[in-house]
Amino acid sequence: MKTYSQSAKEVTRSWYLLDAAQVPVGRLAVAAAKLLIGKQKPSYTPHIDGGDYVVIINAQQAALTGRKEQESKYRHSGYPGGIKQRSKGELLINQTDKFISGAVKGMLPKNKLLAGRLARLKVYAGAEHQHEPQQPIKAEINNG
Repeated sequence: MKTYSQSAKEVTRSWYLLDAAQVPVGRLAVAAAKLLIGKQKPSYTPHIDGGDYVVIINAQQAALTGRKEQESKYRHSGYPGGIKQRSKGELLINQTDKFISGAVKGMLPKNKLLAGRLARLKVYAGAEHQHEPQQPIKAEINNG
């Protein structure tokens, strides 16, 4: 018996909807990464990008556990005195899409398929999204 290996022509993509309200950011990122990679499919092949589209709504209501809301993220401009610091809670409110996308990016493998997978991730701060015509399937997040 031969081992099945999916080809790029055989890839079919579905749309999934994740509701981030009161879900820890890490669990949300893991669930989104699994769907983007395509690990839930029986036709999963590691070197073929067979993942699905993921729409995350209510991202601004995602939960930060422990002391993460007060922890700071630092960035430096490269100039003397150019260090900038913002709390993760502030980033979640002001730059929701970047914050959630960064968490999901951290859960994805770092290879040539990363950019294509991240392009299929759509993050919305509120409950409204523009992907109703695609009829996304509501996916459950294991909330432990």
